[in-house]
Amino acid sequence: MARIADRLNENAPGAYFVDSSCIDCDTCRQVAPETYVRVDTVGQSVVHRQPETAGEHRRAAMALVACPTASIGTSCKDEVGAAAVAFPEPVTRDVYYCGYAAEATFGAASYLIVRPGGNVLVDSPRAARPLLDRIAALGGVRTMILTHRDDVADHETIHRTFGCDRVIHRSDVDGGTAAAEIQIDGLAPARIDHDLTVIPVPGHTRGSVALVYRDHYLFSGDHVWY
Repeated sequence: MARIADRLNENAPGAYFVDSSCIDCDTCRQVAPETYVRVDTVGQSVVHRQPETAGEHRRAAMALVACPTASIGTSCKDEVGAAAVAFPEPVTRDVYYCGYAAEATFGAASYLIVRPGGNVLVDSPRAARPLLDRIAALGGVRTMILTHRDDVADHETIHRTFGCDRVIHRSDVDGGTAAAEIQIDGLAPARIDHDLTVIPVPGHTRGSVALVYRDHYLFSGDHVWY
C-alpha cells in the first residue's frame, strides 16, 4: 500500500491519498473519477475529493485495489477487503473488467469474456490471488488474447493456473511469449472460433491486434489510445 510519508501535497485532506509512486496510468481515474483526478503540474493522480457516500467509498477502494503500483492508501481498511473481491466487474452481461492492473503494462485494462464455448481473457491483468479465484468461479480461462507485446504482464502465471491457450501475432513474439500456443501471421483477420475474430492492426507495434467478439464488441488493445 502507499506510504503516508510520500503522500502528495495536492491530495484533499482525509482518509484516501495518492503517493509519489503514481505513474499516471489513469486506472484510478477510470474506476473512480469522482474521487481521483490528474494534476497537470505534477503529472500524477491525486484525491480531488474524499468519498462521501457508500458507493463512492466502494469505487475509491476498488481503484486502490486496481492500482498497478500500490500508489493509493487509505485508513478505511474495511472498504479494501470488500473491494479486493469486486473484480472482475461486469460491464455487460458477458464482459467483465478485470481491474488489478499490472505495472508491466503501465496499467492497461484487461477484460474477461464469459461464454459457453470457454471464457476469453483479453490481455493480462496482474495475477493477484483474489482475482484468479473470482475468474475460476466464473469458469476459468480457455483462451487468452494478447493484443500486443506490451500487455502480456503475468500471462505465464495465468496460463499455468488455467491451462489456457495464448494467442499473439507472430510479429510481436519475443522470448517471453515464444511458447504461446497460437501464433497468427499476416494481415488478414483470423477467426479463432465462431464468435471470435482477431484483426491485425499494425502501428502501435508490428503485431498489434484487435479482437471482435460476436460482432458486438471490439477490444482494441492500444490501437485506440490517447
